[in-house]
Amino acid sequence: MELPTIRDVYRAQKTIAPHLPRTPLHFSAGLSELLDAQVYLKHDEYLPLGAFKARGGINLLANLSQEERDRGVITASTGNHGQSIASACRLFGARALIVLPVGANPLKVAAMEALGAELIFHGKDFDQARAHCERLAAEEGYRYAHPANEPLLIAGVATQTLEVVEDLPDVEVILMPLGGGSSAAGACLVAKSISSDIKVVAVQSEAAPGGYRSWKAGRLVEEANKTFAEGLATASGYQMPQEILKERLDDFVLVSDDEIRCAIGLLIEKAHTLAEGAGAAATAGAVKIRESLKGKKVSITVSGGNITLDQLIEAVKVYQGSD
Repeated sequence: MELPTIRDVYRAQKTIAPHLPRTPLHFSAGLSELLDAQVYLKHDEYLPLGAFKARGGINLLANLSQEERDRGVITASTGNHGQSIASACRLFGARALIVLPVGANPLKVAAMEALGAELIFHGKDFDQARAHCERLAAEEGYRYAHPANEPLLIAGVATQTLEVVEDLPDVEVILMPLGGGSSAAGACLVAKSISSDIKVVAVQSEAAPGGYRSWKAGRLVEEANKTFAEGLATASGYQMPQEILKERLDDFVLVSDDEIRCAIGLLIEKAHTLAEGAGAAATAGAVKIRESLKGKKVSITVSGGNITLDQLIEAVKVYQGSD
């Protein structure tokens, strides 16, 4: 498959516009004071599914043939991507099958069930669920929607960064979370197509650093996957996002799970924002590289807000203990 282009992103924006609202880019006085920078939060947790992935699902399903929709669409997910595919399949009248690891986020599971998806639980983590999904797709003839190696998904989620640049044309740094890599790759695609001066920084948990190690090595590398933040929980980088990141990503930051938990608390206290683990990762990265952000105009993406009560309680405890 060919890599998506900036034209694909503009097409995706037109495709998505009738179905999803633009999300706000809000100045955060609290985070700006803390980081000594002009900090804006891109609130994709405001989307109806509570996560940025909704953009990609709509763009994918809108561009599938009727024959592909009739076959049924299958994917693997830890939650937000599955919600996106389930919602888009419901919108466009396709059967949705989602393969999830056992113990997936119950809030996201309930949302997918409510959207009418058929859920299949397999394996202890995302990568085991994905392998099972790919077997089912091959055996049953479903249209497989890879969560990262899918140009239409990348172009769809890249509309998030297009909105950032439209709303804040002089943005200097964009921080993005990275799990499979579609959103960070989409940010690189848009930012570098508009101005090479815009710096894009990806942030991943050091408890699941497969994407980071793949980027550093220039080839796909598999690592341990032990993060609590299910949106970041992948064991390896993926080919299509990594090809884009290799050419266009400026920097890549690893943060600990406790730094992510602290960022969840920080977003609540300083920005009145509720984020899940992956949704707070970019903020954790900004705190870690705060010296390099001083005086700059910075966009930090809050990619999702689907946090469980137990995760929230643990995050607040860690944040309070960090004082």
